[in-house]
Amino acid sequence: MHRLAGIERAYPWGSRTAIPRLKGDQAPAPHPIAELWFGAHPASPSTVDGKPLSELIAQDPSAWLGKRIAQRFDNRLPFLVKILAADEPLSLQAHPSKQQAEDGWERENALGIDVSGAQRNYKDNNHKPEVLVALSDFEAMAGFRPLEHTIRLLRQLNCAAMDRYLHMIDDGQALGEREEENRLRALFTTWITIPAGARAELIRHLIEAIDAVDEQQVEPWIAHTLHNVRAINERYPNDIGVLGALLLNHVQLAPGEAIYLRAGSLHAYLHGVGVEVMANSDNVLRGGLTTKHVDVPELVKVLGFAPLADPFVAAEQHTRAGAEITRYPIPIEDFNLSAITIDATAEPLELQLDGPTIVVSSSGEVEITNANGEQLRIGPTEAVWLDERDRNVILTAEEAAQVFWAYA
Repeated sequence: MHRLAGIERAYPWGSRTAIPRLKGDQAPAPHPIAELWFGAHPASPSTVDGKPLSELIAQDPSAWLGKRIAQRFDNRLPFLVKILAADEPLSLQAHPSKQQAEDGWERENALGIDVSGAQRNYKDNNHKPEVLVALSDFEAMAGFRPLEHTIRLLRQLNCAAMDRYLHMIDDGQALGEREEENRLRALFTTWITIPAGARAELIRHLIEAIDAVDEQQVEPWIAHTLHNVRAINERYPNDIGVLGALLLNHVQLAPGEAIYLRAGSLHAYLHGVGVEVMANSDNVLRGGLTTKHVDVPELVKVLGFAPLADPFVAAEQHTRAGAEITRYPIPIEDFNLSAITIDATAEPLELQLDGPTIVVSSSGEVEITNANGEQLRIGPTEAVWLDERDRNVILTAEEAAQVFWAYA
């Protein structure tokens, strides 16, 4: 059992106040803190007693990961935990599948592109499916919405400049699953490749049409989508992300709710604070809402165009020893994630480990005791590493507290 020091990542879309306030510091940071990383990714490995976790694992994978996980994941910790704080939209982006990441990594290595260079797409050879659990009210765009809903939205706009694109996806006939994917692919790839001048003109007509809509007379989800499209254009005028936002699910999460994004899902987090867990990767293909490198052909190559009717994770909840345990089941083997809420009235909660585990506190203080009687107390934004040497641990709290429990 070891205290795990997270690594701050500063990006322009981050917040100067959210993560400091989680820590109990009311003074804003001197720069936006976007993410706090807990894991062993080579770009920003957490530390144990000042030593990078990635190096400790490399020195003795079986001890730190256990033989089963070390063999299955090539002596690497298979997941990465983050606390994410967004004051502004993140880039419109998608992540590759495992095979796409391996191919892209090898290709860019062969081309001699510096792994930390601005033109690099693939920072590692891993996929990056991810789940985000909201700690605050959280807004995101997540996956292509079913085409029938997008058709309803475009019809409601009554925008002549959009008519030719509406005809691309709506011929009045019922659509099969594959045809729906094909039409979404055709529309998005058309929009992302039109010349900048033509795109600006199209967006000008789009915003005029949005301004003319009486939001009281349309379905709430349409009003919400149009409001977000207008706000995105104000932040990133004439960006391709403005058009992309017309096609994506706009979701609002309450604290404790979660979304899952599979490989190839186009998405952008808009605002809020959350805990994010993903496969151990930093591979991002961007399509807009950013000043960073945008590789349109590579983005289109990794995108999946199957509509995502519901990006929310169906959480499973139960109570044990007076503690509330919320499990977020997702269809991958790289990691599992649960939230545990306990307070002073709860009995000590005993947990058994089945692989390397990172415990991150999001509120209150929790004391963790292993079978040897060793104890560590963590508060918000602090973390503990547990491995094969910590098979059984006990959690206690003197006040209301919550931790997130990520494990392979």
